[in-house]
Amino acid sequence: MALVLHSGSGNKNAFKALIAAEYTGVKVELTKNFEMGVSNKTPEFLKMNPLGKIPVLETPDGAVFESNAIARYVARLKDNNSLCGSSLIEYAHIEQWIDFSATEVDANIGRWLYPRLGFVPHVPVHEEHAIASLKRSLGALNTHLASNTYLVGHSVTLADIVMTCNLYFGFVRILTKSFTSEFPHVERYLWTMVNQPNFKKVIGEVKQAESVPPVQKKAAAPKEPKAKEVKKEAPKEAPKPKVEAPEEEEAPKPKPKNALDLLPPSKMILDEWKRLYSNTKTNFREIAIKGFWDMYDPEGYSLWFCNYKYNDENTVSFVTMNKVGGFLQRMDLCRKYAFGKMLVIGSTPPFKVKGLWLFRGQDIPKFVMDEVYDMELYEWTKVDLSDEAQKERVNAMIEDQEPFEGEELLDAKCFNVRMSGKCHANDLHTIGPRFSFHPLPRAAINPQLPTPANPLSDLYSAGVFAAAADLVSRLLSI
Repeated sequence: MALVLHSGSGNKNAFKALIAAEYTGVKVELTKNFEMGVSNKTPEFLKMNPLGKIPVLETPDGAVFESNAIARYVARLKDNNSLCGSSLIEYAHIEQWIDFSATEVDANIGRWLYPRLGFVPHVPVHEEHAIASLKRSLGALNTHLASNTYLVGHSVTLADIVMTCNLYFGFVRILTKSFTSEFPHVERYLWTMVNQPNFKKVIGEVKQAESVPPVQKKAAAPKEPKAKEVKKEAPKEAPKPKVEAPEEEEAPKPKPKNALDLLPPSKMILDEWKRLYSNTKTNFREIAIKGFWDMYDPEGYSLWFCNYKYNDENTVSFVTMNKVGGFLQRMDLCRKYAFGKMLVIGSTPPFKVKGLWLFRGQDIPKFVMDEVYDMELYEWTKVDLSDEAQKERVNAMIEDQEPFEGEELLDAKCFNVRMSGKCHANDLHTIGPRFSFHPLPRAAINPQLPTPANPLSDLYSAGVFAAAADLVSRLLSI
């Protein structure tokens, strides 16, 4: 008998077991057409959980309820997996963070959110206490994550799965950017985790809440009219319904233009540069770099160096590359106005993340600074073109020159959306206009380079390579 998880498809508590199953290879089937308030009230369901709460896991040995207990069960079905730790102290720390996630994070998110949704009475003083408690908890978590990629050890554990599911629920329902910006390491952790393949397969795309839900006010019950004695009158002819002329529909307001579209025209056509960059396969410096400076308009565009502020945390290669990949995905909103190169530098951890960006206008666009949370994780320096050393550094970054500043390149990514990308010498990172892959770690391509200490890196690389090979074969067969 397969394991059957009784729950709706979007339940964050059900996600815990489903993600654990992805890591362990255990087959868990989610019930189809589950209807809350109906399916969980049947006699069969109430035999498994008398309270009628979800999720419930149906196993050959009986039912298990409570989401953390279900996740623990699924995680321990396969021996020798890293989800439960490799020592007694790691096991204790995993349990510690699972409890912290339940009592300090999830509980305080619920105390803030549920009254606003009308599930319990909204009391302002209670809300203030919930927010203060949540900030205290996230502050402690932020401090821990300042020097740790994962909650325990150097790979994903059950603690990360439970914590991420609880944080995810808060992020999509009530924790806006203005609230979470106080906890940059928590933000980075959450976005890193939800973009891991096994998480993303279960959760899907995640979008942060843009506003705090308003307090739901219950409408007062209508008062019953007092009975009055009604005098009998001769029946009157029913009045003819008044026909009103239909109101004219208001014409849709034109969409406001982006401030960058209002700048004076520039002699530099960004798409022409992207096309030159993408199509230059040989003599790159003589053709593409020279072409860039011939096209460049210092009045209409500006160049910026960026340097990641927390490079000491970049201890795992694939996590660092995913971090950069997520940043580039979120920069998609400025594809009309920007071109960028991001380099992951070093052959051993900690890896350095540095970048070069070309933006329309003389400043970094305000809407990018407001919308892309990663921007504040980097130090930004405007390129001084009168300095020949800085100009040569621009050339080296566009060209993916190696060694770069005396160190090997682990990875080079290009923000070149909707154009055919240029591949780095050892990296597959773009095929066609919209198919993007995370690049393979160099050790996966060149056996002479050091093998990553984290086994998840090799597994991840193998999965990416298989996906890339499958896509290439599909494209060739068209």
